[in-house]
Amino acid sequence: MTNFEKTILFTDTDGRARFRCETVALTEGKPQAQLSPLMQGGGYQLRHSPVGFRSQFHCSDHPQWVFILSGFMEIGLQDGSSRVFGPGEHFYSEDLLPQGASFDPQVHGHWSRQVGQHPLVTLFVRG
Repeated sequence: MTNFEKTILFTDTDGRARFRCETVALTEGKPQAQLSPLMQGGGYQLRHSPVGFRSQFHCSDHPQWVFILSGFMEIGLQDGSSRVFGPGEHFYSEDLLPQGASFDPQVHGHWSRQVGQHPLVTLFVRG
């Protein structure tokens, strides 16, 4: 059986964003086209971010898959670490503001930015 690696950007119990990896078993389909079980989706959006784009610290509004279609996207965390995702890569963003919390840009969320000489094009699919 083959697995799919799911990188997840999430809010930890201390309210800070972190990355973790999980595996999704590909239990459906045929040997030449293995599939995961069907997952629910809630719509999608495409985004074009020009060269030089960078957000402030923020939390995701809702869980969503982020697929990099072209360009490079860097995600930075409060601890100073970051990861760069390129064309064909993806992650699942569930870095949500903890229930009952007021957003504090010194504690919560992540930032994102376009990296390199080409605009960033992404596909967001709500989970």
